[in-house]
Amino acid sequence: MSSVSSIESIPESSSSESLMTLEQFIIDRHEKFSHATGSFARLIRDVSVAAKIINHNIRRAGILDVRGETGTVNVQDERQKKLDWIADRELERALRKGGECCLVGSEEQPETIPLDPNREAKERYAVFFDPLDGSSNTDVNASVGTIFSVYTLPEHVQPDDAMDVVLRPGREQVAAGYVAYGSSTMFVFTTGDGVNGFTLDPSIGEFMLSHPDLKIPDEGRMYSINEADIEDFSPELRSFLSWLKKKDSETGARIRARYIGSFVSDFHRNLLTGGLYMYPSTADHPQGKLRLMYEANPMAFLVEQAGGRATNGHQRILDIDPTELHERTPLYIGSPSLVERAGAFLEGRGSESSSANA
Repeated sequence: MSSVSSIESIPESSSSESLMTLEQFIIDRHEKFSHATGSFARLIRDVSVAAKIINHNIRRAGILDVRGETGTVNVQDERQKKLDWIADRELERALRKGGECCLVGSEEQPETIPLDPNREAKERYAVFFDPLDGSSNTDVNASVGTIFSVYTLPEHVQPDDAMDVVLRPGREQVAAGYVAYGSSTMFVFTTGDGVNGFTLDPSIGEFMLSHPDLKIPDEGRMYSINEADIEDFSPELRSFLSWLKKKDSETGARIRARYIGSFVSDFHRNLLTGGLYMYPSTADHPQGKLRLMYEANPMAFLVEQAGGRATNGHQRILDIDPTELHERTPLYIGSPSLVERAGAFLEGRGSESSSANA
């Protein structure tokens, strides 16, 4: 078969007209969402609008002057990328204009930002986000992402009290999700009733339901960790990594290492194919490096809704009581069997796992 006829034989993708948009999905599932008021639907719409603008800037990064650094250092003591600043600005702007969000917390900002804390509304929301996870990847045309987390605020909250009220365990989130900017742009989120993924159709500018009711495979095929830091890992973690590298005694297969350097990208791949993402504590970073409120919590909420697990190696992520906005935590997240085995090794119970991978 000629190359031309091979290309012509590739079926066209499903028409967007036969798919459901993100807004249609929320309206259609209104009764299943415990917080699916009109304001909630608009809040998710606001996040999706910001994601489209961020996606537009990323797609034109080689043309526009949006690569490289701004020349400033953010609250994380990290050199801020231009796209970090753009993503942070667009998310805050969209949430401010939408009017449903009263408070935001961002990786790029030292404190929470009150948008309209005294606004009278039936439900008021606080949104936490990492505006552009893995932003250094944009300089080399690799995939990146946005992570967000949503809480409700009690009616009595005043601006001075907001910080104490919003620092709540991840199990109290009412919604969470991420946007993966890769070969296509996907919006994946949960409201506590399963996980659904929407792919951006650039021809109509809408996120279309493409991955309904996502479930993470129980047994993982890949693991993700920055093994360049292995000298700083605990002996228990090193033992677990050695266990991961062993071939299955029956099939001869082994779990493969894949590490992109963007949490969203590694997590998204593992969600679809099964796997384990690890960012452990090290000698230099005993509390880990990922932020609890706007990275670990939202992804833990989402992965549990997809049938997975998330711990800090010893405790369920969603049960951790946060003490500050930028609190960090170690993270083991993904397929339940691998998260459980990681916990067994970290607690010195590695011998309880089989000598070969399942």
